[in-house]
Amino acid sequence: MNIPDPVKLTQELIRFNTINPPGNEDELCNYLSELLKSANFECLNVDFAPRRRSIVARIPGAKNTPNICFTGHVDVVPLGDRQWEHEPFSGVIQDGKLFGRGSSDMKSGIAAFVVAAMKTAHLAKGKSGISMIITAGEETGCEGAFYIAQQKEVIDFIGKVGCFVVAEPTANEPIIGHKGAYWLRAKAEGITAHGSMPERGDNAFYKLAKGALLLEKFQFDTPPHDLMGQGTLNVGTAKAGLNINSVPDAAEMTLDIRSVPGQSHKHIFGCLCKTLGPNIKLETIMDVEGIYTPPDHPWIQTVFAFCEEINGVKPVPKSISYFTDASALKGLIGEPPTVVLGPGQPEMAHQTNEFCFTDKIIQATALFERLIIDWQNNKSHEEANAK
Repeated sequence: MNIPDPVKLTQELIRFNTINPPGNEDELCNYLSELLKSANFECLNVDFAPRRRSIVARIPGAKNTPNICFTGHVDVVPLGDRQWEHEPFSGVIQDGKLFGRGSSDMKSGIAAFVVAAMKTAHLAKGKSGISMIITAGEETGCEGAFYIAQQKEVIDFIGKVGCFVVAEPTANEPIIGHKGAYWLRAKAEGITAHGSMPERGDNAFYKLAKGALLLEKFQFDTPPHDLMGQGTLNVGTAKAGLNINSVPDAAEMTLDIRSVPGQSHKHIFGCLCKTLGPNIKLETIMDVEGIYTPPDHPWIQTVFAFCEEINGVKPVPKSISYFTDASALKGLIGEPPTVVLGPGQPEMAHQTNEFCFTDKIIQATALFERLIIDWQNNKSHEEANAK
């Protein structure tokens, strides 16, 4: 077994072009699968479409013992129109920064936990175990993660998870929760007519516009979350009509709702239907719940302590507004305590000239190693397994 350097592994992963769309994550996942098999990991390919491959990997622990699980996505967003200073798929290192699309979001995080898992695999076998969920298609709505969540044999392969690390970019600062995403399409119907005789028609856009103005003042009736505050609602797009000189007989708008843990999406749907009235119909585009683990949870306290040692700064409870694959997976793998924690720079995600600090990758690898070792040595797991 040849365990790679995590910085060099990040460079190798960046050199795979996995811009989504189209994704084409299969070659990168095959590369990681072969690497993990060399460390005696059992690997399973999970394809949700041609060339759209995710992988799950594990070192089995003792029977009925919950494992430590890591997750990350290998797809990246498009480059944008601006010129890059460095070729975006070369993995150039300059002044302690590793440049490239996916360097922060989030191939550095995957490299860090893969190397950490390979280094500690021998300690995990027959104890508490390690699992990894490496997904395709996260950037366009967690497609790979949702597909995995629907495959019982894959969930069984992963096993019960006792703690969950989502290696999205946080500059190695622990994040204990994030909002959910509830995206809806609102539609109104009317009757078309010539634009010079609008009284003969029924303008669908007027109905929709009235609804949009009601949503501008919409207030959630649920209490705010202690850490994340209140949910938010934004009208993102609106369209109506086919030509200027006709009354539009159809109109639609899209709603981006970012919910907080504790808010029921079903309840939100009902409130919106009541607010918008019978002339506007709603349909769901995406339904992703938020996640949250209280900061006083014992494992979160352990994570905070290790992060303080690595970063030299005492963590404070923080959340993020965007969602992750954890929303699709957490409920099906045992509702484990979950932290979002990775070496990437959060402000560099999706940016031109994206980079990650190389020392953050090294620190994250050491941090993940410590978390794995601590989980294997946790006496409560040993005692539970002995009973």
